[in-house]
Amino acid sequence: MTEQETATVLLVDDEDAIRAGLAAALDRTGFRVLEARDGPEALKMVEAHGPDVIVLDILMPEMDGREVCRRLRAAENWTPVIMLTQIAATGEKISSLEEGADDFLNKPFDSYELIARIRALLRRSVARTTQMARTLVSGRLRLERETQRAWLGDEPVVLSNKAFGVLAHLMSRPNAVVSREQLLDHVWGWEDPTGMRTVDVRIAEIRRKLGDPPGDPEFIETVPGEGYRFIGKVRTG
Repeated sequence: MTEQETATVLLVDDEDAIRAGLAAALDRTGFRVLEARDGPEALKMVEAHGPDVIVLDILMPEMDGREVCRRLRAAENWTPVIMLTQIAATGEKISSLEEGADDFLNKPFDSYELIARIRALLRRSVARTTQMARTLVSGRLRLERETQRAWLGDEPVVLSNKAFGVLAHLMSRPNAVVSREQLLDHVWGWEDPTGMRTVDVRIAEIRRKLGDPPGDPEFIETVPGEGYRFIGKVRTG
C-alpha cells in the first residue's frame, strides 16, 4: 500500500459537526473514512476494521482520547494516532506523546494540515513495516531475511552474506536513494571512504546473480554521485 492508496482513517470525536467536516475533506482526498462518537465505540471499530490511522479527540465523555490510546498501546496495537485537543499546553502534548500518540494537533486547525500529517504518518508506517518485514517480494524476486535465502521465480539465488545484506537493505527502502556510506554503516557496521569499492563489488555480485544489467535494470539502479536505489514495488510478509 502507498501512503494513501486504500488507506482507512478512523475519526473519533464526540462533536458530530467536527466529524462530518473532517470526513468530507478526507473523502474528497481519497481516504476511506470510519467514524466513532466516543472511546468505547472507537476501540470496537479498531478491532473490527483495523484502520490505518486514528484521528483521536482527547476531550470526550466516558473515556477520553488518552485512555483510548493507552488501551491500544497496552494491547500492542501500534496503529498511528493523531491526537486532537483544544488545550494548547506543552504538558498536554508531552503527556499525549508519552502515552503513545504519534502526532498532535490543536483545535481549531486546517483540514489540509491534518491530511498532510496523516500522509506523513502513513509514509513512516509503510517504511517501518517494510524495514521490519521478514519477507520482501518484488516481482519475481523474493528474500527471506531470517534464513538469508533468495529466489528469482522458482530458482534459488545464492548470495554472499554481505550481498544479501545490501540487497535486503535496498529493498527495505524501495525507490529511496541509499548512499554507499549508508550501506557500509548498515551492512558492514562502519563508514570509511576506502570501503566504497567494497559496496560496488557486492552490487556487481547482486546484479550478476539476478541478471540485472546496470544499463537496463529491473531491480537496482545506480544514481550517479549519490548511491543506489531499488526500483519497483516491494511487498512484505
